[in-house]
Amino acid sequence: MNPVIGVDISKGESHAQAFLKRGLPYGKVFKFQHNLEGLASFLEYIRDVESAAGIRPSVVMEATGHYHSPVVQFLDEHQYITIVINPLISFEAKKTNLRRVKTDAADAFQLGMLFYKEEFEPIKKRGQHLLNLRYLTRQYDSLTGMYVQVKLQFQAILDQVFPEYRGVFGDLYSKVSLKLLAKYSTSKDVLERTESEVKAAIQSLTGRGRSTLWCLERAQILIAAARRNPFKETAFPSHLISIQLLIKLLLQYQEHLTDLVKSIDALAEELLEYDLIQSIPGIGTKIAATILAEIGEIDRFEHAKKLVAFAGVDPSVFSSGKFVSTQNRITKHGSRRLRSALFQAVRCGIRSNRNKKLRAFYDKKRAEGKLFRVAVIACVNKLIHWIFAILTKKESFRLD
Repeated sequence: MNPVIGVDISKGESHAQAFLKRGLPYGKVFKFQHNLEGLASFLEYIRDVESAAGIRPSVVMEATGHYHSPVVQFLDEHQYITIVINPLISFEAKKTNLRRVKTDAADAFQLGMLFYKEEFEPIKKRGQHLLNLRYLTRQYDSLTGMYVQVKLQFQAILDQVFPEYRGVFGDLYSKVSLKLLAKYSTSKDVLERTESEVKAAIQSLTGRGRSTLWCLERAQILIAAARRNPFKETAFPSHLISIQLLIKLLLQYQEHLTDLVKSIDALAEELLEYDLIQSIPGIGTKIAATILAEIGEIDRFEHAKKLVAFAGVDPSVFSSGKFVSTQNRITKHGSRRLRSALFQAVRCGIRSNRNKKLRAFYDKKRAEGKLFRVAVIACVNKLIHWIFAILTKKESFRLD
């Protein structure tokens, strides 16, 4: 007997189909909720299969975002072998069927049958520390995306209310800049105050961080900008409401992102690998934390090529008969966040010759006639091999 249970995961519920051996389904499809009662009933179902087969069954399921996590944790607590597969594998398997059937029950059946066709490994658990780091880095990326969207909305409103304000401060999104704009949102608000009043307002926002002379210069620049502004006050009061709301959101996002960076740094600094990855020129703290969090334990990968595939930068292969394609795109089947972090690391490394070894490799590819994008992808591939060697050997990167 080689029992297995295929589980099709959905939001809040799942469907399971058991097999005692290849080609021998056991019972009907079992449906259960992802709550205490539902998981308890699923455990009884598993034990029933175990009793019929004489040995513990494996449980195979697709990776479905975070929806499969409760089931995996529950099975892990009861020491059942769990196999989580890439959805692309099951998708390709479904295409081999002549009939096109898409139901939860059919998907659970298909996963069970797929277990006997492929050689799958049980899921390799990531340490709690690395999982926490992954959740924080992904939360940071998510918040950064929201922050960028608010900035775009803010710029659109500012162009209609006070476009000349952009040049008053070096950083438009600094706390002093945003808080001052919340106080003086239109040219009229500025021009109704004296130079001393504007200077005092800036000084109250900066505290002791800036000199009186600096505050006076900013006040004079702000008044000059207000005089140059195309309109003294907006014709749409709704714009003023929007700009006040957007400023509050920008300040809140900045605070949350700062807190997240501190938490990410604190978690990452406890890991030896964090410093090892940063030994590669061009990889800073944020990129290092993201790479480490997305890769997880390096022993999940037997060799560097598997890590390349996990990052989704391995080239696709196409050949038919005597034709062999020479222009193949990368698969992009792996971790999007890891791939993005690696591209950033390469760009930082080859810019200003920061990573001389990587820059030399890039120049070599360009001299061979490779396009910029192709050369960069080759550098990403090279960088992955370096990271794999560093994490495997626990040694810092050497330029020589």
